[in-house]
Amino acid sequence: MVPPPPSPTSSMAQYTQQFLSSVLSQRGPSSLPYSEDVKWLIRQHLLSLSEAYPSLQPKTATFTHNDGRSVNLLQSEGTVPMVFQNVTYNIPVVIWLMETYPRHPPLVFVNPTRDMVIKRQHPFVNPSGLVSIPYLQNWVYPSSNLVDLARNLGNYFGSDPPLYSQRRPNPNPTPNPNPSPSPSPSFNASGSSGSVSSGSIRPAIPPRTYPPSPYVSDSGRIPSPAPPQRFGSGSFEDPSLVYKRNAINKLVENVHSDVARLRKTREAEMEGMFSAQAVLRQREEELSVGLRQMQDEKADLEQQLQMVLMNTDVLEGWVRENEGKLGGDLSNISPDDAIVPSDSLSKQMMDCTASDLAIEDVVYALDKAVQEGSIPFDLYLRNVRLLSREQFFHRATSVKVRAIQMQAQVTSMASRAPPSPYGV
Repeated sequence: MVPPPPSPTSSMAQYTQQFLSSVLSQRGPSSLPYSEDVKWLIRQHLLSLSEAYPSLQPKTATFTHNDGRSVNLLQSEGTVPMVFQNVTYNIPVVIWLMETYPRHPPLVFVNPTRDMVIKRQHPFVNPSGLVSIPYLQNWVYPSSNLVDLARNLGNYFGSDPPLYSQRRPNPNPTPNPNPSPSPSPSFNASGSSGSVSSGSIRPAIPPRTYPPSPYVSDSGRIPSPAPPQRFGSGSFEDPSLVYKRNAINKLVENVHSDVARLRKTREAEMEGMFSAQAVLRQREEELSVGLRQMQDEKADLEQQLQMVLMNTDVLEGWVRENEGKLGGDLSNISPDDAIVPSDSLSKQMMDCTASDLAIEDVVYALDKAVQEGSIPFDLYLRNVRLLSREQFFHRATSVKVRAIQMQAQVTSMASRAPPSPYGV
């Protein structure tokens, strides 16, 4: 038994799939300007639209933006059915899939023929033919699609048709050998007709079949299918070609799914790398702050080391100057004679320091006495006030004497330093 030949509808659907798979898989300068992660969704939208509305077939064409930039895009050109006064009419439209589709809505234009005009002040179609309906304005990715868009176009056009016919009378009419009833009479631009009153308004019917047959070759359209191979008395397509075509379609589907999965994996890896980079930058800032703090601490320690070395030099010089005064017998040295002031400032410093320490001991003894109850509290306060005043003056004098001594030592060291070879 020979299987029946494939129907034109199924053959056209197969070639539509092949056409979309071919144009969406192109790379290089001839590739379409759509994101790789949405090309599979675009293919599904166009296939669903061609299945639901066979007159709307996809093709590629050049779209010119308002700034003069031209780009090769996908479009669906054909007719959308609408019902007006219980009669079905076909409205020619062009649906352009822009570069950002499907994240943004497509551009829809009403495409009138020569004997059609666009209705003035139409609520959804401007004079240039651009369509603006609520479905386009409320486009939501990824739930919005082309099939629902075409269905909404038919509903809105049915409530208010956007096109009317403007037919000129034929001076030499030829009779039609096969007359067929028309669903509605033709209307001119003013909406009047010879058989219907001017108050009744009906949309125009395209005078020709729109669009042309999908089997007709045209620039950017799907190429016409090759005739099926004939075997024996019947005609059917070569099973090897069918198997090859199905294998190619399956391979394309697998490649698209693998690319999408790989893209998600790489995006997750990139997010992890970005997070690690942010953590590393934060740690770099913390290390920089710690390094600056350590450098500041090092500078302070070097300054303190210079001060200790300078004091060491002063003490060693004092030891060398006073070493001969002690003599050889160090066991018979009186504690009072061990330290002899070398000048008046040193004697004043020693007296002030001794008085300060003596007052400190007296205050300590008074604290013990008042805790034990040996002296009354008011006497304790009076003596502590007097001693504190005297101790303050001794300490202030010690600070001034120490400052003068330090200045004298610095001056003496500067005078003993050798001259600089550079004369500075």
